[in-house]
This record gives sequence, C-alpha cells and structure tokens, in this order.
Amino acid sequence: MSDHVLTHLDEKGQARMVDVSAKAHTEREATATATIFMQPETLTMIVEGKHKKGDVMATARIAGIMAAKRTPDLIPMCHPLMITSVKVELLPDLEKNCVVINATCKTVGQTGIEIEALMSASTAALTLYDMCKAVDRGMVINEVKLLEKIGGKSGHWQR
Repeated sequence: MSDHVLTHLDEKGQARMVDVSAKAHTEREATATATIFMQPETLTMIVEGKHKKGDVMATARIAGIMAAKRTPDLIPMCHPLMITSVKVELLPDLEKNCVVINATCKTVGQTGIEIEALMSASTAALTLYDMCKAVDRGMVINEVKLLEKIGGKSGHWQR
C-alpha cells in the first residue's frame, strides 16, 4: 500500500470530485490491458473473420475507443479529459486461446488518464464477449490491469 490520502473524500468522509485547477497541464499517457479467454473454435472464427456479425476485432477496437471518451459518464468522480489519442490493440494468442487487449490513452491535462485506458481495454473485452456469446458463453475476461502511466506529479510508473 502507499501513503497516499484518499482524495475523493472530503474532511467529513463525503465523496467529492478532486479540485485539479491548481495542477499544471502536462503530457500524460496510460496503457492498460485485459485478456479474454475462449474456446479455440471461437478464436479461430474471430481471427479468420468468419463471424456472421462481421469484423469482431474492428468492432471491439471501436468500442474501446468510444469507452475511453465516455469514461466520465460512467465513473462518478472522473474528470472529463481532452483525450488526444486512443490506441486499442487486439492480439490473438492461438496457443493460449485468448485475445490480449492493450489500450493506450494520451492527453495533455491536469489529471491522469489511467481510468480511460482501463475502461477502453475492459470495454473492448466486453464487446468481444457480447459479439461471441451466442457461440461461446464460457469466455472469461481477466487480468484487467494498468501496465504503465507516464506524466503528472507522480511521474512514471510501470508494472
């Protein structure tokens, strides 16, 4: 654990949005990942583009980008950010029967962009699940985690 104070609580313990107005605008970047495991046949169908719903990977990528942009609509104390870039990579792993999703978000602002990256990766995984659930309800999404954050007062952090 760290020595950081929970800044989303005021002196009375009530939830609040943190005031970042005094913080400097700096370049910030975060990368998060999620993994979705599935049956080998499901992964083959996705990779070969044979799903009747169309390009599952492209749809998941777009969903991940959209999710990053909508993060403050879903996470109560999250600041709206001017996102300058969202990159969503979907990497099929035929040996492990999974798709690894890496989402990198960038901004120039007064607060971090980690939640947007996490939202992007997890939403892309959920979209893969949604599009393929009719053929594989046993899919498992796990390992949703922050890999790296760059910028801001706390500097560079890497898992």
